[in-house]
Amino acid sequence: MRQDEIWDVETAQGYDTPGAGMFAPEVLDPTVDRLAELADGGRALEFAIGTGRVAVPLAQRGVSVTGIEMSQPMIDQLRTKADDAAIPVVVGDMSTATAGAPATFRLVYLIYNTISNLLTQAEQVACFRNAARHLAPGGRFVIELWVPEVRKLPPGQQALVWKSEAGYIGLDTYDVLRQHVVSHHFRFGEGREARLFRSPHRYIWPTELDLMAQLAGFELESRHADWQGADFTADSRSHVSVYRLPQ
Repeated sequence: MRQDEIWDVETAQGYDTPGAGMFAPEVLDPTVDRLAELADGGRALEFAIGTGRVAVPLAQRGVSVTGIEMSQPMIDQLRTKADDAAIPVVVGDMSTATAGAPATFRLVYLIYNTISNLLTQAEQVACFRNAARHLAPGGRFVIELWVPEVRKLPPGQQALVWKSEAGYIGLDTYDVLRQHVVSHHFRFGEGREARLFRSPHRYIWPTELDLMAQLAGFELESRHADWQGADFTADSRSHVSVYRLPQ
């Protein structure tokens, strides 16, 4: 599955769930609060800006936000909320595309597990280097990412159900040799038919992420289990990692 096949018109039009899921205030507000703080009055660049879930409220806080996004249907959905003057967007891959002159942003952010959409280690390293290229000295690169749950896999089993509720089942299938996982989202009603959405990922351990950062010239400034600053522990299911370039 190519990324442009996944993030198509149908997906883009059904992506936003105002007030629920990743758009719920208890999820979105702490994210925007923390990113506004880290921008520190400077310009921000969002890799994989999507439909503007975070960029729109962040811009409303007074932060100058630019985006990079490879899916035109996702950009079209963003344009129903903000025009190009309010939030400029460059069409391209977050590991290679550039947004304006180098070293002009105070903050680059890549959230909600999106770096794992890059399916090779080389592409993920290139993403870090692309972030560094855009940042002024002392600038920050923020990544939100889940912690791989392969320790939950019994020997010989390749699939893991991570959520099951009325009308929905979420499961992941793993290829541990390549660090690949495909997330399957099944939605169904009372009838026989179900709708399936699948997305491939390359999962990354936190220590591997730190090494990618070092290769691009970053240092780890902080790591927490969520946007509110909870301690990151061995039992944390995700993390918010802040990397910084030297002054």
